[in-house]
Amino acid sequence: MPFDKVLVANRGEIAVRIIRALREAGIRSVAVFSDADRASLHVRMADEAVHIGPAPSSESYLRIDKIVAAAKATRAEAIHPGYGFLSENADFAQACADAGVIFIGPPADAIRAVGSKTRARKLARDADVPVLPGSLAGISSFEEGRELAARIGYPVMLKASAGGGGKGMRRVDSEGELAAALRDASSEAGRAFGNSDVYIEKLIEKPRHIEIQILGDKHGKMLHLGERECSIQRRHQKVIEECPSPFVSQHPALRREMGCAAVDFARAAGYYNAGTVEFLVDSANSVYYFLEMNTRLQVEHPVTELVTGLDLVQYQLRIAAGEPLDLQQDDITWRGAAIECRLGAEDADNQFFPSPGLIRNVTAPGGPGIRLDSGVYPGWTVPMEYDPLLAKLVVWAPTRNEAISRMARALDETRIEGIKTNTAFLREIIGDAEFAAGALHTGFIPEFFERRKSSTLPSDTEFAQMVAALAESRKTRTAATPERAAAAGSNWLIEGRNRRLR
Repeated sequence: MPFDKVLVANRGEIAVRIIRALREAGIRSVAVFSDADRASLHVRMADEAVHIGPAPSSESYLRIDKIVAAAKATRAEAIHPGYGFLSENADFAQACADAGVIFIGPPADAIRAVGSKTRARKLARDADVPVLPGSLAGISSFEEGRELAARIGYPVMLKASAGGGGKGMRRVDSEGELAAALRDASSEAGRAFGNSDVYIEKLIEKPRHIEIQILGDKHGKMLHLGERECSIQRRHQKVIEECPSPFVSQHPALRREMGCAAVDFARAAGYYNAGTVEFLVDSANSVYYFLEMNTRLQVEHPVTELVTGLDLVQYQLRIAAGEPLDLQQDDITWRGAAIECRLGAEDADNQFFPSPGLIRNVTAPGGPGIRLDSGVYPGWTVPMEYDPLLAKLVVWAPTRNEAISRMARALDETRIEGIKTNTAFLREIIGDAEFAAGALHTGFIPEFFERRKSSTLPSDTEFAQMVAALAESRKTRTAATPERAAAAGSNWLIEGRNRRLR
């Protein structure tokens, strides 16, 4: 048993996931909660709970002083940050160390080394990891940006040096768009991250987003656990993930190359514990480029666990306690296929608008190969202050096709009543022919919406036949009730015309 007591500095499904792992390891758990989370599931499950402030995360879950004080007050030996909030905050990791509390994650210096995307790009280049053509520092002027963009060729992408989640990102297709894009990206980055620096890199059309899970101990051993396909994204936020990637499975040498590149990068950063090195893959040419590193447990870690049979949180605990990894690279095998869908409190039919409120009932899917990492229960009110993620539905099956069928069945069984969720939208994606074929890229969802939109409209031939039938119908009915028939026909034509214009 590596620790006696661990504080979980997070909320929702990931806090529940970590508390369960602690209980299996015989470790007592401490939850923290804001005013909005007083009745949350993670609070009810933990052995102890500490109130840390009002609902806004800036006054609770992002308060380093309050969380460290809670750990000291409860005599917790370590803090697990989960993901989000303070999980990739080097100052938090350092504050834990200064207070004599073990941070279950990488050292503060490693977080700082890769926390800036431009610094991380330079580190990757120095470690001989492929990097997209572009700048290794923030753009200081329009002229510098113009010259660099002309040299690497349009289209290019502007990105925030300190950011993520799609903020501070702009696609630029020509020099005429560059000045406005630089201004807007810099302004958005400054508001979101307190750092307005943006850099330029070459844009790959329809890339795959593939990440490599790494695991390293404090004694210098580092290995990779294979890849996850994370290309199904909406506004740069992942929606569906799977392991292994259907593309990489067709190119096994690529898994070895990307795995070695991820390990080399992590070693160059002085990294240990669990982490993820992310790549953009040009599937047309089977080449990959470093994107960034996430210095934490990922939301999508369950798909790796199901395919490798390893519990990443348990390994995080052992590594943090100083235990050496009991694995060799050759011990890692990948069996079957796993898919994860993120279930969110959002209205997919209304621009994915958040849907907080009271959950009246929950029906969870069951059967072989089903895993539900959830933070909800009937009678709980989803707060409006936080990310809408409610649960992660994960399935495993011997093959990808079987996993798709199992996920479709599991989504059909899932019910979260009382609020709007994105379950039906996820079911549509899983049932899409392009998804089944593995034709995945980061622009998949916009193209899916276009396909869905066009499939609901009549073809030109069908529309002409409908109009001809209407005209014949009007001739028949006009003699009896001309005013009513004309009115009805007019409305029908208007609706038909509107459908074609939507």
